[in-house]
Amino acid sequence: MHDGIQFEKKGVPAAVICTEPFVTSAVAMSKMGGIPEFPFAVVPHPLGSLDETLLRERAREVAKDIVKILLEG
Repeated sequence: MHDGIQFEKKGVPAAVICTEPFVTSAVAMSKMGGIPEFPFAVVPHPLGSLDETLLRERAREVAKDIVKILLEG
């Protein structure tokens, strides 16, 4: 979240992806970073234990959200 906020503040579009258990932290970080309504995409947890096929599936599921964040902010 921190990196995404810093990029946005510099005028570089950024899309942050967060897993479900970290949504509360992401919201808090966006408020502390000065962009309280900073949009981010959420995917189910966990990611680290998934194989490549399942990771690709998750990426496809969240791709529309990422495009929307990058284009609409």
